[in-house]
Amino acid sequence: MRSPAASLLAVAHTNAIERRRLGLSMVLGFGAVAAACGLMITSGYLISRAAQRPEILTLTTAIVGVRAFAIARAVLRYGERLSSHDAALRLLGRTRAMFYRRLAPLVPGEVGGGDLLSRFVGDVDTLQDLYLRALAPPVVAALVICAAAVTAALIVPAAGPVVFVSFLLAATIVPAVAAALSVASGHRQAPARAALTSELVEAIDGAAELAVAGRCTERIERLGVADAQLAAVARSDGLAAGASTALGSLAGGLCVIAVLLVAIPAVHAGTLAGVMCASLAFLALAAFEALTPLPIAARRLRACAVAAGRLTELTDREPAVCDPSTPLPVPCDGDLVLDDVSLRYGAEDAPWVLEHASLRLRSGRSVALLGASGAGKTTLAGLLVRFRDPDAGTVTIGGTDVRTVAQDDLRRAVVLAAQDAHIFNSSLRQNVLLARHDASEDELWRALSAAGAADWVGGLPDGLDTQLGENGELVSGGERQRIALARALLTHARFLVLDEPTAHLDADTAAAVMHDITASARERGVLVITHGDIGLERFDEVLELRDGKLQALAVAGV
Repeated sequence: MRSPAASLLAVAHTNAIERRRLGLSMVLGFGAVAAACGLMITSGYLISRAAQRPEILTLTTAIVGVRAFAIARAVLRYGERLSSHDAALRLLGRTRAMFYRRLAPLVPGEVGGGDLLSRFVGDVDTLQDLYLRALAPPVVAALVICAAAVTAALIVPAAGPVVFVSFLLAATIVPAVAAALSVASGHRQAPARAALTSELVEAIDGAAELAVAGRCTERIERLGVADAQLAAVARSDGLAAGASTALGSLAGGLCVIAVLLVAIPAVHAGTLAGVMCASLAFLALAAFEALTPLPIAARRLRACAVAAGRLTELTDREPAVCDPSTPLPVPCDGDLVLDDVSLRYGAEDAPWVLEHASLRLRSGRSVALLGASGAGKTTLAGLLVRFRDPDAGTVTIGGTDVRTVAQDDLRRAVVLAAQDAHIFNSSLRQNVLLARHDASEDELWRALSAAGAADWVGGLPDGLDTQLGENGELVSGGERQRIALARALLTHARFLVLDEPTAHLDADTAAAVMHDITASARERGVLVITHGDIGLERFDEVLELRDGKLQALAVAGV
């Protein structure tokens, strides 16, 4: 497992535009603090000098300076916020895309649930603070400390070292204490938030089942416990933040006192004009503005390290399958073949899910695959589209091992319509067109007709523009299944692997769908995974998977 520093380095990549924006924001941030210091110095002088009641014309320069510094401070601060947030949002978008690309090979079946959601949303959002709130403030503070020390030395030579040392101590000790106070909550907060998110996702997804089973109260209590744990961690973090803020204010006051202890004797000695004493104190007060974000920066840096560690722990996992360095093209013809394939999950002594299984799928032929739940039918389907590789044996298409071709190319030639195919929160049209966005209206309706959904869709008030809701919650299970089937039938794939395409359908509709599926085999090879016996006589071959082995079944009419 990577160290926090290594995890941060793994994700702390910027492009040229982001570097320019971040550099500009640091320069503008320094300029804003410098303008604030100029404003306070000039104001201190103006107030002190005005108390002596001089001619008003003698104060004109100081008055103009106050206005100029005030306007410059506002403009520079606005520019700093604009450039820093532009860089942070650019970085956030690119980081999210980068982690999505790393995450995609781990799907399906490798990751999921509320913890994934928490990492992909919360932890990536946390990383936007890496440059904006964790790394930029120390750079600005270092520049301000040096500039403030030089300015103080020009006013009173002895004040320069005092400002430098006092500011340096405040810039190191206060953030270190803040980081130490927040270390425990920083490590606990992300897992606690992930646990609460997981509970919420499960409660929302299973709300109907919980209500039917009468377990809502129990689930609410579990949510309450998870929420209380997160709240306790958040309170701990809040106490640490409050303590570090108080410590920072105390350090700022001590720095001003230290400067006054040098300035007041200088006034008595006649080496410093009395009107400049307030200016020197205000300089220290204004310059300390650059040190105020440092405790927050220390806490955000630790939070970013924890978030980066959780993300790299996820994305450093080895995917089940990888593309070859030089992929071969997928042959334009030939059969899809499982040849003497064996596969098991877990340890070497685990039982075989598939053992010496062989299957040949030809274009123009349809094959039905039967088997009990848990027999390994879905695993076999996953091998055909290379969701994983067999432990022994080969899977070939047109005589070419699927491990030597690119996964995307293979999955354009072999399409799997899973039993739990996802329905997106969009229109029915967009859900079906996911398979082929350039399909014509006629092709779309033919696919719906072959899936037994044309009459149903035609009877909807909004037709193809009907919204399906999140995860298809506005349609029934059978309608969801037909949408997924239509999506597969719309593709130009040479082979279709359909996992339980007639689930949730009544007998008549299931028989009609089986008829249309087998009819489509005139153009391509079709493998249908099913539990039932409806329409089996229409298939060219019927196989059963039992105890990890495939065997042919004799079915009347086949």
